[in-house]
Amino acid sequence: MIQIGDMTLNLGDPLTLGLLAGAAALVIVLFLMIAILRAAGRQTRAMDPMIGQMNLLAQRVQNLSDGQQQLTGGLHHVSEAQAASQTKVLALMEQRLADVSRAMGESLHGTATRTARSLGDLHQRLEAIDKAQANIEKLSGNVLSLQDILSNKQTRGAFGEIQLHDIVGKALPSDSFTMQATLSNGKRADCLIHLPNPPGPIVIDSKFPLEAYEALRRADTQWELQEAARAMKSAVRAHIKAISEKYILEGETADGALMFLPSEAVYAELHANFPELVREGFAAKVWIVSPTTCMATLNTMRAVLKDARMREQAGAIRKELAALYSDVDRLGTRVENLDRHFGQAAKDIAEIKISAEKAGKRARRLDNFDFEELAPDVPAQPQLVSVSENKS
Repeated sequence: MIQIGDMTLNLGDPLTLGLLAGAAALVIVLFLMIAILRAAGRQTRAMDPMIGQMNLLAQRVQNLSDGQQQLTGGLHHVSEAQAASQTKVLALMEQRLADVSRAMGESLHGTATRTARSLGDLHQRLEAIDKAQANIEKLSGNVLSLQDILSNKQTRGAFGEIQLHDIVGKALPSDSFTMQATLSNGKRADCLIHLPNPPGPIVIDSKFPLEAYEALRRADTQWELQEAARAMKSAVRAHIKAISEKYILEGETADGALMFLPSEAVYAELHANFPELVREGFAAKVWIVSPTTCMATLNTMRAVLKDARMREQAGAIRKELAALYSDVDRLGTRVENLDRHFGQAAKDIAEIKISAEKAGKRARRLDNFDFEELAPDVPAQPQLVSVSENKS
């Protein structure tokens, strides 16, 4: 930028550069003219004979003046061309800026649309995450409640009894079992299945040694594992012995009982790592069952109950079959009578048809006054003829 008085010239502007170049050329020409005039004056003073050449020099100056005018016109045309070019460049730049602005607007609109869509999807996913979080919190609360239930012996026993009642109620009729049944020795069984003899009523106990199993799961060292396994064996053996002594009564119950474990994990642990306890239970006639195996056992008991009830109803079934046989025999006799009546009715209808045909023939003869053909059939006495026709 160059400040000249009140006018400011921008060196980056092509028009300004053109004007400066023209002005510089004009200054150079003026300096050349002054130098030439000075040289001519010196030569005039030095050499008078060269006055003639002055005229030639004046002619040349005139030519230079004409050239300067032509240069000025050329500079004017150059400035106009530069202005037009600058105008075109400005128009092109404005168009390019408009295109870039439009493209940027479209791009920003598309970006805003995609951002809004992404935000909507993110909002939906956040809502799903919130719902899942709520379900997880609810489930964690249920797990804590279940842990509280299983941590107490009394509540754990009630939980096992409820689960056992639900399984038994789904597998057997309501009149085939009793919950909290009292035996003759005063002991109360969690569930008593009324099976026929043999094998007789069988008891299901729903308690299970959870403390020993939890200690076995929490064991970190080999010593803790051995101690937990020893406690597990002791607790299960004591439970098997208690069931065998309290719930297997000769002449009152079956010669075996069921120990219900409401946890498949405890059942799997016993069969996987403590098979000797399962064998001891078999020897004491105490069969250990889980919810799955208990359901299978109860289905077998249901088949036994159904067969026993079928045998109990066998006499009534035979009596009903005898009555049904009598009814069928009586029905056959009545069908024969009805068939005989139908045969007699058919015979009567056939005779009625014969009489109707004869009556029709006689009516047609009377209608045609065919007395010659009718005469041979008419008897001598008129009374007898009417009686004979009525009989026909």
